[in-house]
This record gives sequence, structure tokens and C-alpha cells, in this order.
Amino acid sequence: MDDILRPLYQERTSQQNTMGVIVIEKKENEASFTESFDVILLIIVKEAESPVFIKHYIYGDKKAALYTVTEAQLEEWLLLGNNRKFIEWLYHGKVLFDRNEYVFHMKQEMREFSFFGRKIKMAIEFSKLIRRWTYGRDFFKNGHYLDAYNHVMHSLHHLARLAVIENGFYPEVTVWLQVKQMEPEIYKLYEELLTSDEELEKRLELLFIAIDFLIHSRTENGAAHLLSILKEKEAWSFQELLNHPEINYYAVDLSVLLEYLVGKSFVEEQQVQTKGQGIYHRYYRVTNE
Repeated sequence: MDDILRPLYQERTSQQNTMGVIVIEKKENEASFTESFDVILLIIVKEAESPVFIKHYIYGDKKAALYTVTEAQLEEWLLLGNNRKFIEWLYHGKVLFDRNEYVFHMKQEMREFSFFGRKIKMAIEFSKLIRRWTYGRDFFKNGHYLDAYNHVMHSLHHLARLAVIENGFYPEVTVWLQVKQMEPEIYKLYEELLTSDEELEKRLELLFIAIDFLIHSRTENGAAHLLSILKEKEAWSFQELLNHPEINYYAVDLSVLLEYLVGKSFVEEQQVQTKGQGIYHRYYRVTNE
């Protein structure tokens, strides 16, 4: 197969813009891993007109897909975890070309999972977890149990990913297999949601109590990134926080996250006088211990 595919990437390896070439072959009974293609070629480049460029090929009775991805795009996916198939391909793929050990070091970074990367990813997962849990709780209180079920399912998934990150690993596509080994308590909640004979209302009621406890026990770690930024100065307006380049990664969930942290006394409000009588700006700061 390498001999057949070599013409697709060989010329690229002589170009200084090409940092690495990885091949991923279809696994038996796991066609979805390579999106039903027999082989995926992943070419990592420094720069390109488009961050992702895709070509499809056929050879004999087989299909191949070639993805050209920029360094910046790949590093963003690694940080945000919002395109896990590429992370899996990078992690499990066979390296065909590696300029200056670029791919080797990237794989090494994934295994070691730098502290900074963990803090950002934990903040992203925790903020999504809080949004899903909050919405699910509100749907439950209003008797919309199917909608509540949907949000509980998503909140458990974010809780699972958060637990894996806390243990120093990248969450894989098979995250529940990871969680079953690392955090069986969370896995049991997932099973409970799916397989319990309890009526849906009762099942959700018990799960909200259990998830609430697990969220509370992880708040300090999950919110560590935001709390560390809040400590950089006396108080922040909401817009100032939104403008922070690192918070931008989870800005969409920032409002819900802040409200949760205020409610749990990790963060407190500070009122700043406006020109209007009796109206104040709402600023945020870390609660004094």
C-alpha cells in the first residue's frame, strides 16, 4: 500500500513547508475510524491558503483520503479537543515523514500533556459541563424530562472528559473506556442513566444529586484557569474577561460559568458606580479567603 500511495506525498516531503506525513489504515470492524476510507494520509504543513484541504482518491477497489492541515489548525484542535478524529489519527497513525522530529515531539507532548494545556482543556470541559448541567436542571424543574435527559447525557460526557484530563491523559474517542478504568464512579452514573429500570423522572432526580456532588468536588480544578486569571488584578468587568486571549477558548460559556462560581462563593461581585442613580457596573473578583 505504501508503494501505491507514495506518489501522493513524496513530492511534498522535499518542500520545506511540509513538517510531517502520517498514514492511518482502516481497522477491521472500525470503518468509522477512517470515515470508511481504506487509508487516510495526513500531511502537516507550516502554512497554506486553507487550514484544511482534502482530496479523495481511488486505487483498484480501495479508497483513500488525503488531508493537508496547517500546524496552527492542528495545534488548535489539540488544545480545544473539538476535532477528535484528527487527534486520534495523529496519536495512532504511522509516521512516514518527520521533519526535525516535529511529529515525534507533538506525540510526546500529547503523552506528557503539559500543565498549561491541561488547565485550558479542563476549563473548556468544565464550562461546558456547567452549561449542560444548568440547562438540564432547569428543564427538569419545568417537567421537560426528555430535554433534561439530553442535557444530563451531555453533562456526563463532559464530566468524563474532565476526569480523563485530570488524570493527565487526552480524552480519546472511546472516552467511556478510559473513564471505566480511571473513574468507575462516573461510569456507573452513565450506566445508571442508560439502563436503570427507574422511571425517567426518578432516574434524573437521583443523577442530578450525584452529578452536583461530583461537579462541586471538581470545581477548584475545573475553574483553576479562570480563577488564576481573576487573581491577576483586583476586579474584572465581563468584557475585560472576554477580551483575554486565553479565556476566548471558552468565552461562549463564560457567563454561565461565572454565575455558577458566584453561587458557590468562589467568585464575588463588586459594584462600581455608573452615571445612573442606583445603577452599578458588575465586576468580578476571587472571593477573599
